[in-house]
Amino acid sequence: MDVKGMRVYENGMSGIPHQNSMIPGTGERQTGFDELLQEKAKVGLNFSKHAAKRLGERGISVDNQLMSDLEHAVEGARKKGAKDVAIIGAQGVFIVNVPNNMVVTTMGQQDMKERVFTNIDSAVLL
Repeated sequence: MDVKGMRVYENGMSGIPHQNSMIPGTGERQTGFDELLQEKAKVGLNFSKHAAKRLGERGISVDNQLMSDLEHAVEGARKKGAKDVAIIGAQGVFIVNVPNNMVVTTMGQQDMKERVFTNIDSAVLL
């Protein structure tokens, strides 16, 4: 079943209502499935357990500026249709699954020598 246009209601029920439909008796507009996905995407990046472990092992510190740069890079990649992106910067490389907003692994500058990146469809330079 195609989920495009699916609506999710507060009571947990789902359906395919008319566009711009309202929740009966509340005067509130229903949130579309696509809209919920977009809102979820804007929450920010998460780091997988593997990526968090690699950050510690490789001495990569993530401050607010780096997080902002990574989130901006992911948003740019998302607009271009990327699914898995390598974000390359001075701190290292961050491999991000764009649809899930998940950093799946990281590499420091020292780890990048003679490395091959597979299973990515895009790269962003910071």
